[in-house]
This record gives sequence, structure tokens and C-alpha cells, in this order.
Amino acid sequence: MEATLIAVAALWGALAGTLLPRAAYRFSVEPEEPWRDACPAGHTLTGPGCGWLGSTRCAACAAAVPALRGSKGHGPAAAEREGGRPRYAPAVVAPVVTVLACAALAAATGLRPELVVWLLLAPVAVLLAVIDRRVHRLPDRLTLPLAGAAVLLLGGTALLPEHGGSWTGALLGGAALGGFYFLLFLINPNGMGFGDVKLALALGVALGWYGWAVLCAGGFAGFLFGALYGFGLILLGRAGRRTGIPFGPFMIAGALVGLLFGGLAA
Repeated sequence: MEATLIAVAALWGALAGTLLPRAAYRFSVEPEEPWRDACPAGHTLTGPGCGWLGSTRCAACAAAVPALRGSKGHGPAAAEREGGRPRYAPAVVAPVVTVLACAALAAATGLRPELVVWLLLAPVAVLLAVIDRRVHRLPDRLTLPLAGAAVLLLGGTALLPEHGGSWTGALLGGAALGGFYFLLFLINPNGMGFGDVKLALALGVALGWYGWAVLCAGGFAGFLFGALYGFGLILLGRAGRRTGIPFGPFMIAGALVGLLFGGLAA
């Protein structure tokens, strides 16, 4: 039964993950810019969902299109070619990460009803991590609905038998982690973006579901991952002490670690 559950979760991760690359490409813009509606060569994106769903391979391009560049000089996103049709954004990493995250959550959570919530939220979290890594931005259109969805879905889960957490704890966790990040933002607005504060609301709700220990562990893990990454860049001579790094991916990775421990302990 456990193997079947993990396989189903991995299949969901694969299906949801395939929808992320185009959405990440469209969302990865500067704050004042509109969402992208064309490939780098200028061809309009078409397909289901008003062009938000579909392949990252431009059928209209006759030659390879330029690789995408992050907004702050963080290097090009690798352009891929297959069958003579170029990709305008990477289309492998996000789906693979989504599959692994969903499978790990299923293995740790088991058949408890909150697993459905984690599987629904995981693809959005991966999408946010990809966007933040590319352009150092966490769009309100994703962070705020993610927090709202976490509250509502866990509220419904708390009404089901055999759930492994507390909705009250989830609400307090969101307030606590969001408030902590807001304090950091007030102290050093250049080092902590307000998008991180909004993301912390959602992550705090998820971690708080399993209690204060999991909330603290997941929050600390995010800071630890970010610090190790920044220290590694300094050692490699690729960054200085004041170099900004996208913190969202590390917050999300830390929250995943916390949820895995929480699921195993519940």
C-alpha cells in the first residue's frame, strides 16, 4: 500500500510538474513588467489556460532562440533543442523536483488526509522557487493564494478523522513565521524582501500544522540552507558578503524538511 501511495504521488508530481516550466517563464519578469506572453523570438504563446499551459518548445521558431537571462546577472537559463525545435526555458529540473518532493511527502505522511494538501501545495511551492531563483521575485499572485489555500485546505482536513495535526497550530504557525520574517524585513529591507514575508505566511501555516517543534525546525533549516549556499558562493569567489541571493528556494526546502519530519513523527 505504501509503495502504491508513493507511486501515485510521484505520478501526480510528474503531471503537475510538466505544467510549471511555461508558467515559470511567464512569471519570471521584473516587478514593473507585464507577464510574458511570447517566446524570446516574439511568437505569441498559445495553448490551454490562455497560454499559461503548454510546452516550452516554440514550434514557430525556425532557428535556436537566445537563452533566457535572469534579471540580475545570474546567468542564462539553458536553452534546449530537440528535433530541431528549440526550448525557450528549461523544462526538466522543475518537474523532477516536483516528483521527488511529492514522493517524499507521501512516504513521510502516509495515508493521513493532510497528504492531499501537501500534494496540492507542492507544485506551487516549486514554481515559486524557480521564479525566485531566476529573477529574485515572489509574485503576490502566487504567494497570497498559496497562504489562503493552505489555511482553507488544512481547515477542511482538520474535520476529517485520522489527521495528524492542528488547524489552530497551523494558524498560529503562519502568524509566527510571517511575523518573524516581517520583523527581519523591517530591520533589513535590503536583505529580506517583502515577498519572503508573504511566502513565510504559507510555509508557517503548513509547518505549524505539526506543532511548534516542526515550525522551528523547518524555519531554521531554511536559514541554514541559505547560509550554506551563500558561504559556498563566497568561498568560490562568486559573491561577497552583501551579494543578494534568492531566499525563497531555501525557505521552501527548509519547510519541506520540516514537513517530512513532522509527517514521520505524527
